[in-house]
Amino acid sequence: MFSLVRSASLTNYAEIARSFGLDPMQQLRLVGLDPRSLQDPDLKIPTEAVVRLLDNSARAAGVDDFGLRMAETRKLSNLGPLALLWRDEPTIRSALEAFRDFLYLHNQGLVLNIEGSGGVVVLRIEQVTVGNLSVRQAMELSVAVTHCLLKTLLGNHWHPSVVCFRHAPPLDDSRHRRLFGTSVQFNSLMDGLVCRSSDLDKALPSADPDMARYVHQYLESIREESKKALLEQVRQMIWMLLPTGRCSVERVAANLGRDRRTLHRQLEREGETFSSLLDQVRAELAMRHLESSDHPLSEIAGVLGFSELSAFSRWFSRQFGCSPSTWRVRQGKQRD
Repeated sequence: MFSLVRSASLTNYAEIARSFGLDPMQQLRLVGLDPRSLQDPDLKIPTEAVVRLLDNSARAAGVDDFGLRMAETRKLSNLGPLALLWRDEPTIRSALEAFRDFLYLHNQGLVLNIEGSGGVVVLRIEQVTVGNLSVRQAMELSVAVTHCLLKTLLGNHWHPSVVCFRHAPPLDDSRHRRLFGTSVQFNSLMDGLVCRSSDLDKALPSADPDMARYVHQYLESIREESKKALLEQVRQMIWMLLPTGRCSVERVAANLGRDRRTLHRQLEREGETFSSLLDQVRAELAMRHLESSDHPLSEIAGVLGFSELSAFSRWFSRQFGCSPSTWRVRQGKQRD
C-alpha cells in the first residue's frame, strides 16, 4: 500500500536546496524520484519518497526547518484544482470542509480533521505513512501551508491561537515565530492549528453558490475516476478518528458508506481485517509519539485509543517485543 501526491508539493524545493549548496537532482535520485517532478506540478509521485526527500535534505543542509522554508512562498495555485474551493464557498469553514473532503486529489497521504467546541476549532493534520519514517519536515510544510491558505483568506493580520507540532523544538525557533506570529507548542500530542470558531464563520466576499456547486461536481468526477483502494480509505479514516477516541469499525464503515458486515467482507477479500489495519496505524502513531516526544505513556495510550495504560503496554509488547519505555530508551540511544 502506498499513496501519491502531486509533484506541486515540491514547489520551492530546488531553490531552498540550492541555497544550502545541495544538488536537487542528486537528492531526488537518492529517493527514486523522477527529476521531472520539479518541472511538472501535476505528476503523481510517491508520498513517502517526498517525506524521505525532505528529511534527507534537512539533514544534509544541517537545518531543522527545511519544510517550513518551502512553505513560506506557497500560493493557492499550488493546489491545482483544489484552489477553486477557496473562492466560491459561502464561508471559510465550508471552504475548509470542502478542502478536507477533496484533499486526497492533491495528497493521498494527508488527512485533515476539523473539530470544534466552545468557540474553538482544532485543525489536526495527519501524515499517513508506512514504516517508521521521520515526518518532521513534511508536517511543518503541511501545517505551514494550511496556515498560509487561511491567511490568504483572513488577511495578514490574522493569526491562529496556537500552532502545534508533535516533534521537539528546533535549536532556533525564530522562523516559526515569525511565520506563524503566535504561540508554537512543540512536543504536542498533535500536529495542526487551533483557531477561533468565529474566524472560520466569516463569509467569503467572492462566494458564488452556483459556481461552488459546479466545482464540487467537477472534483467529484475526478474523485470517481481516481478513487483510492479500499485499504487506503480505511487506513486514512483510522488515522483521522483514532486520536478523537471515536474510532470503531461501525463509524469507519458508516463514513465510507457501508455497513460493518460489508466492510468486513471487502477487507477479507483484500487479506486484511479492521483489527489488522487498526494495529498498523496504532504502531505508526506509537512510534511517532515515543520517538519525537517525552509525553507520559498514559497520554500516548489515550491518543491511541486505549482507556488504560496497562492495555497499551500489553498491546505494544505484542507488537514490538518490548515495553513502550524500553523502546523509547533504545531509540534515544540510537539517536545519540
